[in-house]
Amino acid sequence: MTGHEQGRRLAHRNLHSHTWIFGVVGMAAGLFLMLFVPSWKGVSDTLLLFAGFHLVGGIVLLASLYVLAPRRWLRRGLGFRGRQTRHRGQAYRFGWGPEWMNGLAVIALAVAGLAVAIQAAAPAWWPLAFLALLLAAGFFAGNFILRSFRSGDHIVLPMVDLIRGDRDLVLDAGCGAGRTTLALSRVLRNGSVVAVDRFDAGYIEDGGRGLLVDNLRTAGLTGRVRVETGDLAALSFPAGTFDAAVSTHVFDHLGSAKAQALREVFRVLKPGGRFLMAVWVPGWAMFAVASVLSFFLTSKREWRALAGGAGFEVIDEGAINNAWFVLLQRPAAPDAPVHA
Repeated sequence: MTGHEQGRRLAHRNLHSHTWIFGVVGMAAGLFLMLFVPSWKGVSDTLLLFAGFHLVGGIVLLASLYVLAPRRWLRRGLGFRGRQTRHRGQAYRFGWGPEWMNGLAVIALAVAGLAVAIQAAAPAWWPLAFLALLLAAGFFAGNFILRSFRSGDHIVLPMVDLIRGDRDLVLDAGCGAGRTTLALSRVLRNGSVVAVDRFDAGYIEDGGRGLLVDNLRTAGLTGRVRVETGDLAALSFPAGTFDAAVSTHVFDHLGSAKAQALREVFRVLKPGGRFLMAVWVPGWAMFAVASVLSFFLTSKREWRALAGGAGFEVIDEGAINNAWFVLLQRPAAPDAPVHA
């Protein structure tokens, strides 16, 4: 099986299609807090706790219903246009809805409520209540981390030796609504960008393509960026097309397609071309966002092995915006293998 055939088999995967699970679990948690917990001895005896758990349960239930509702219909009905990020006097929209900016706070509220309920109904179980309270504090911290991405300070790239010349052609692999494309414009003065994405992410308004076009227009970059729909595991470009490539917070969402996508980026780079990749890896910041699920993320060591397997050399690495970045290079030797 060729790389392109393998990529096509993976082309329709959307790892965010599981969000309905969070909605269902949230509804169950909301009903539990609103209908069952108030009947506990120690909770029902205190009017403040009795009323408070009805309120907390209602909040969690409504938030879960929002997650489960038909997204486009609900956004249109509420007039939702996504979050704006202001940078140098310009307003950009990246389409992250309330479920992403406040979802962890709702989870933290539910877990904190459970901690209070355990302590009130069964004081002897205080270690469990204390553990739940610590978990809630972690989710609150994770919510602040996610909300920080609304800041224009996050529309940046690491200061690394990425660009080869003044007129480079750069691939933005998995451009989304264009945060990375906008960041490239700060260092790529006379070059151009090809922004590629599947534009099928259900958690971003219209998959991100309309937002990308609007953001490029706002930034005055329309003439320097070509937008294309494509899959990173089966890029349509000839070998050696690009001088450089960038991808932020995309490859860690590709699941089993990660290795194939790295081989594809290697293939479309010119010899000596460099690839800047930023991904989430296990660590304190990601633990605050995803708790124990963060342990299942690909580690730095595994990313280095995957990159090496695709033919890349590691040039530099570090941290930016709570993520890990690595600068990779396709060897400059003309006889370096090109993966099909």
